[in-house]
Amino acid sequence: MGTVGAAGAGAGGTVDERRQLINVAYRLLGSVTEAEDAVQDAYGRWYGLPRNRREEIRSPGAWLTTVTSRICLDLLGSARARRERHVGAWLPEPLPDRAEWGQAEGVGTGGADPADRIVLDESVGMVFLVALEAMTPAERVAFVVHDVFRYPFAEIAGVLGRTPAACKQLAASARRRVGDARTAWPSATGRADVLRRVKEAWEAKDIAALVGLLDPAAVLTADGGGLAGAVPRPVEGGARIAPYLAAVADQAPGLELLERSVNGVPGLVARRAGVVVTVAAFDVSGGRATRIWAVRNPEKLRPWTREGGPWTAAPRAPGGS
Repeated sequence: MGTVGAAGAGAGGTVDERRQLINVAYRLLGSVTEAEDAVQDAYGRWYGLPRNRREEIRSPGAWLTTVTSRICLDLLGSARARRERHVGAWLPEPLPDRAEWGQAEGVGTGGADPADRIVLDESVGMVFLVALEAMTPAERVAFVVHDVFRYPFAEIAGVLGRTPAACKQLAASARRRVGDARTAWPSATGRADVLRRVKEAWEAKDIAALVGLLDPAAVLTADGGGLAGAVPRPVEGGARIAPYLAAVADQAPGLELLERSVNGVPGLVARRAGVVVTVAAFDVSGGRATRIWAVRNPEKLRPWTREGGPWTAAPRAPGGS
């Protein structure tokens, strides 16, 4: 990445690279907003080069990928400190599909639609993105840029400032951390059927039905970011999650549940008075929900709604969680 040669490609060719750069940055950062900013920063550095220097760069796209990855690496380092101060759990920013995107004013760059440019595959699934959070910044860059985008370690070495062999070791360590998250892209049909039944049971406040649809070892994690009410720690066990969901419905009259695509797979979106207040991504296995990630932080829901509208309070999970 960032090779130099006599055959200049010119600045005009960089526009087509934006889609690739957004895809890299979103997977590295877990935030569309931060990904857009990182890519914009990379373009700023490109156009800040003297013209003769740009003309010497044989592959502008490779140069931009290198710079974008370095920017993301720096952001990941600072993000770790920010997330340690984060109120409650930190979850990646949920990605809407094209039908949901664009309702928020001022989202994206130059009126373009970032959701149109992000390829929806298993590497943007919430289970995968959450697994990436367990990695060090260097592991995450080595793994994503190599395993997802197929860049050779010799080029990744230029991003991380390490030898290709060291980068290969980082990616191997990251693979062990990801573990079971690297599963096949789930069946949308089977997942949608489970979530439809969860939605119906939730709306009916049918705790027994919810327990039957949740894995006994299911875990619910919520991210309110200190800006919206959310349980501060994960709620563990279907028998505890079910009454918690019923309590949510009790404390939020008029709550409307919608079946929507979340990061490319079926999920549930909660709306109140026309405002999206929660986006929930699910992991489903064996016909039951095994993980629920509920994003309630209004700053992470901007692509889903014109207005913020957090619930006034979140119910406590049974047992005081």
